[in-house]
Amino acid sequence: MQGLAEYLEVATLAVVQGLGEFLPISSSGHVLVLAHLFDALAHPLPEKLTINVMLHLGTLLAVVAYYRRRIVGLLSGEYRTLLLLIVATIPAACAGVGYEFWLKDWLVAHVDYDPLDHVLTAGLMFLVTGGVLLAVGRRHGLKEAGRLTLGQAVFVGIAQAMAILPGLSRSGMTIAAGLVCGLKREEAATFSFLLSIPTIAGATLIEGRKLFHPASVDASLGPIILGVVLSFAVGLVALAWVIHWLTKGRLSWFAGWVFFMGTVVLLWQIVLRV
Repeated sequence: MQGLAEYLEVATLAVVQGLGEFLPISSSGHVLVLAHLFDALAHPLPEKLTINVMLHLGTLLAVVAYYRRRIVGLLSGEYRTLLLLIVATIPAACAGVGYEFWLKDWLVAHVDYDPLDHVLTAGLMFLVTGGVLLAVGRRHGLKEAGRLTLGQAVFVGIAQAMAILPGLSRSGMTIAAGLVCGLKREEAATFSFLLSIPTIAGATLIEGRKLFHPASVDASLGPIILGVVLSFAVGLVALAWVIHWLTKGRLSWFAGWVFFMGTVVLLWQIVLRV
């Protein structure tokens, strides 16, 4: 029964990841909250952050499958857009590597707090995500992605780097930044999701390396494989759906959900102290 519970829990997280990676509601925040809820009410899942990142692998594959023709175009002629994506990746790469190999250990050693694994962080950042969605949800520019300046690419990259915090939606922040820079709605989404490819791939390599330690290759590998497959399938559907909604100017509609989630999580952590 314990093994079945782990499969069911990972499957639930995978569906949430597949939806949340592309909807501007923060997949990492939802997955983290659910994983900690499982700790409190059911069978605790080991290596929550590892499972989180491996579920991102499924959605990474979904992005590659969905944008396969655009990726071929980038590699065969859209060199300026490719350069902009590389530039925009740098802030997140610095944030991810710096946190994993330096800041995380410092925080744990000095204040006994890892914000990327703390539900309270997610609760607060859900509220920030909601505010961003309300602020830019109806913007609509005229630019193609290839017409961004290098400075604007860095701006989008910084928005993505900030989304290392659970509850702060990566897609929401980068799409919002693209809209602020004057991109068309669909182009903002395309730039955001193409930008996720190197970012998620890098995070998967950093966190996924732990799976190859002898102590980590155990029965948990089965549920993780199931999670990757499910997050891929659900992610493909969610990606097509969110682009359709974005083109209609409905980005701000998701603000209500993240405000609700933020409120519930903060009540759970501060008032109920479960």
